Amino acid sequence: MGPAGRHSSIGPRPFSLHTPSPAPGVQPRRHSDRPAFAPYSSLVRTLICSARVIDPASGLDRTADIAIADGRIAAIDRGLSASPADRVIDARGLIAAPGLIDPHVHLREPGQTHKEDLASGSAAAVAGGFATVCCMPNTTPALDAPELVEWVLSKSRTTAACRVFPVAAATTGRKGEHMSEIASCARAGAVGISDDGEVVASAGMMRQVLQNTAHAGLAFMQHCQEPTLTAGASMHAGQVALRLGLLGWPREAEEIIIERDIRLNRPIHCRYHVQHISSGHSVEIVRRARAEGQPVTAEASPHHLTLTHEACAWPDGHSYNADAKMNPPLREQADVDALIAGVADGTITILATDHAPHTPDEKARPFEEAPFGIIGLESALGLYYDALVAPGHIDWPALLALMTIHPARLCNLDRAHRGDEGLGELFVGGPADLTLIDPACRWTFSESDIHSKSRNTPFLGRAFQVRAVATLVAGTVRSACGCMAERSGAAAC
Repeated sequence: MGPAGRHSSIGPRPFSLHTPSPAPGVQPRRHSDRPAFAPYSSLVRTLICSARVIDPASGLDRTADIAIADGRIAAIDRGLSASPADRVIDARGLIAAPGLIDPHVHLREPGQTHKEDLASGSAAAVAGGFATVCCMPNTTPALDAPELVEWVLSKSRTTAACRVFPVAAATTGRKGEHMSEIASCARAGAVGISDDGEVVASAGMMRQVLQNTAHAGLAFMQHCQEPTLTAGASMHAGQVALRLGLLGWPREAEEIIIERDIRLNRPIHCRYHVQHISSGHSVEIVRRARAEGQPVTAEASPHHLTLTHEACAWPDGHSYNADAKMNPPLREQADVDALIAGVADGTITILATDHAPHTPDEKARPFEEAPFGIIGLESALGLYYDALVAPGHIDWPALLALMTIHPARLCNLDRAHRGDEGLGELFVGGPADLTLIDPACRWTFSESDIHSKSRNTPFLGRAFQVRAVATLVAGTVRSACGCMAERSGAAAC
């Protein structure tokens, strides 16, 4: 069962994800051993009225009401607004989607809480519309043992504003030398395996990791970086690096690892996932592997879809902008175009922020010494819309599939793996995790919109066209914009 917490950007609230007992006379579902949920009745606590309900998993896309009781979806239908409810949300003009899922965030706890922690990172998540995040294992210590996985799950239940699921390290200390307790971490609740921030450089070790990850039934998430090609490099190998006098990071560093791993994985058939893909040639490698039937998926991050290596230089062209220093690095417009094409044709099936908080002092260091990465949770939806939907590359249902059911399936969080606790889709009796989106909200991203402990982003001051205006987790509103106050009340719509 997913972790939860009590922190909220609109004030602390009691928060429980325990499955309610069935109402008298209601028979349990055979699909799972958890108690069944009572059908739609007078127990409704929240009623969302007249939303455009989009559920990519089922293909639902129509105007409807959603009734919520005891943290679960009681009904999805038209005409529910005539029934009594404790709280009614007028969602006319809004999209109601499954709670967004980010399978790749860095929450820095344990060990680096000066940058972020479970409470602040999850507050940033719900502010951006995310009801679930999966945290990477590059903490101190690394999440390489079952007791550490259990610790994250336990602490997040009492401090986090959204559901938090840990991804466990592939090797001990993420050093690539000894394999971690993959099977035990999976049993403890890890939803994926990765040494993110470090590549599994040894082909022999990688083979063992793939075999054990496949046996555990999880996906392996690779940070694709051939280390001998990137030593000392701090940005893309191109004209901007030459102008700034910086050592360049070639595309081949990413592409070689993807090709190696796909070859190693052919007889193993582990689910293999390419994290934060950046090279246009990498997209073609993934496309070819998927066409061959290989179990390969890939994710794109907001910055790689919207920025190029030009962002690493300030407007004078000769000084550095460390807030644009990424790993993998921002590349050229041809790479951006290839990534967008990969999303549009289904090669890239997941969007993930790679939310990576760092302190202002760290980012103020000389470019070569500053850490890689930016925060991304609060601004992600607006950036994805700008890059993909506004230009017509994909539509809203396709965008939401990339942010809900596809990451749920990657991390075994979907209904096929978790029964009535399944995430990433809307179904009666399922968790009432929802994101309400205003598709016509004009706003400018400012520091007041940041809930993370860190501020490292090149997107401050950017105007957006859409916004997640409310995030519900287990039926509780965990974050809501001020505009939602006038939409909520105790009377029916």
